[in-house]
Amino acid sequence: EWPLRPGAGVLFEDIFDVKDVDPNGKQFDRVARLFCESESFKMDLILDVNTQIYPVVLRDKFRLLLATTLQEDGAPDDGSYTANLEGTRADTFEYVMYGRIYRIEGDDFGDSNAILSAYISYGGLLMRLKGAANNLHGMEVGQTVYLLMKKLAF
Repeated sequence: EWPLRPGAGVLFEDIFDVKDVDPNGKQFDRVARLFCESESFKMDLILDVNTQIYPVVLRDKFRLLLATTLQEDGAPDDGSYTANLEGTRADTFEYVMYGRIYRIEGDDFGDSNAILSAYISYGGLLMRLKGAANNLHGMEVGQTVYLLMKKLAF
C-alpha cells in the first residue's frame, strides 16, 4: 500500500504531474520525453517513455516508484529475467522498466540543501531525477533500478 515502507528496496516514490512533452521536438516515433514535477518532494523529472505501449500526455498525473527489486519484502533479485512473474510490486503498476544509474552529479555532498541529479538509462530510454539530495540517498552509480509507473485519475 502507498507509501511503501522505506527500506523495502524502495529508492524513491512520489506523484508526478506532466508539465511538458517533447519541448524540443519529437526525436523518435515511439518515444516521448516527459518533463514533470513531483507533488510531495518538488523533484524535477525528465523521462523518456515508450508511448506506443504506454501513452502519456500533457497534464497526466502518475505515481512513480524507483526500486532495487520487484519483491514486496525488499528481497534482492537474482539478476535473471523471469517471465510471468506474479506476486510482485509490478502487479499494481501499468508500466515497468529496468535500468542502471550511470551518473550522479550535483552540489557539495555535505550540504543539507544540496541539489543532486541522478541519471538512469533504461535500455537507451533516459531519465534524470533532480532535487534535494536527501530524497536521492541510497542511489549509487552502477546500481540497477526498476522504474514503475501508474497513471492516476484526478
